[in-house]
Amino acid sequence: MTATPTTPPTHVMNTYGRLPMRVSHGQGLWVWDTEGKKYLDGLAGIAVNTLGHAHPKLVPALQEQISLMIHSCNYYHVPGQETLADLLVQASGMENVFFCSTGLEANEAALKLARKFGHDKGIERPEIVVYEKAFHGRSIATLSATGNTKIQTGFGPMVEGFIRVPINDLDSLKAATQNNPNVVAVFLEAIQGEGGIHEMQLDYLRDVRALCDERDWLFMIDEVQCGMGRTGKWFAHQWAGIQPDVMPLAKGLGSGVPIGAVVAGPKAAHIFGPGNHGSTFGGNPLAMRAGIETMRIMKEDHLLENAQEMGEYLQAQLHKALSPLEGFKEVRGKGLMIGIELNRPCSVIMQKALEAGLLLSVTADSVIRLVPALIITRQECDEIVARLTPVVQEFLATSQ
Repeated sequence: MTATPTTPPTHVMNTYGRLPMRVSHGQGLWVWDTEGKKYLDGLAGIAVNTLGHAHPKLVPALQEQISLMIHSCNYYHVPGQETLADLLVQASGMENVFFCSTGLEANEAALKLARKFGHDKGIERPEIVVYEKAFHGRSIATLSATGNTKIQTGFGPMVEGFIRVPINDLDSLKAATQNNPNVVAVFLEAIQGEGGIHEMQLDYLRDVRALCDERDWLFMIDEVQCGMGRTGKWFAHQWAGIQPDVMPLAKGLGSGVPIGAVVAGPKAAHIFGPGNHGSTFGGNPLAMRAGIETMRIMKEDHLLENAQEMGEYLQAQLHKALSPLEGFKEVRGKGLMIGIELNRPCSVIMQKALEAGLLLSVTADSVIRLVPALIITRQECDEIVARLTPVVQEFLATSQ
């Protein structure tokens, strides 16, 4: 029997609450389904498609790389790793890079770095500070670091060694770690994505950096979702004028090609040695070319500046359109990482927006998330507002 758009493929494991749309192809900020319907993509594969779809500079570069080599194992030097590492070091001011394939892998590597940092200092049971509402992945270790009991349910026992604190509360952080010699690191997202688009205050980031220096802890910032230009700087923490010791990256770094990275500053750059960590697909030539070309195009086309300018414009237009609605709480975020909070759970808006030809997501139950490609134009921002406003208006008028 031929599958219809509302029928999931028979043999694909049922791990996602999929919407009734089967993707076909895309161009820029637009996506078409297999029935020919056109959608404006406000989600970018959850902050992955930095350059949108079928970018005219990226596609030929990837085609050329595929014709040369897709994969080489890490028994050998891969020149693209050296080139991309140089670009990331230049952008971050840090020292060296480990390459993997996903954000989860990058965060796992960060946790391993922190534990080995502790063991190298003679700490037998290292502990890492993590945050309420954080999301770092779905492996057992990153799930344990994540602050969401709903997605942890059914997978216990969680990995030990984590201390959880609220965001933007330095006193709570100090109280939770007082007289604890086992603490080795603080691990946070500069902006919580899955947690509902919650920013760490810039002064708080500076204070945590100072506390880590004072107590000889690693300061680790998960930039998997908020990094790679999404906020208007290469990395969201740069708005605070600080530098972490460990920085996991993924998502937007490869514009859709699977890639992850851990960038390390001087304090963490030499913790791992040969045999301490690895990744079969990490650093393969295709992924490296995707990262190199993404960063090159971002610079050439001034996409950091565009992310800041279009993000400010889109947030202002959303606030103007939605603030009169009863049930609207606020628009928040930085650059093109935007959350619209309503006063009630609103997951149904994903389906309603799809019907209106707009791709987005809902996170933390009541926050509409927009993370469009960094190539977005003012006209496309206006179109997002035009498509989303009646959807939210109808939802708030008909729901309790």
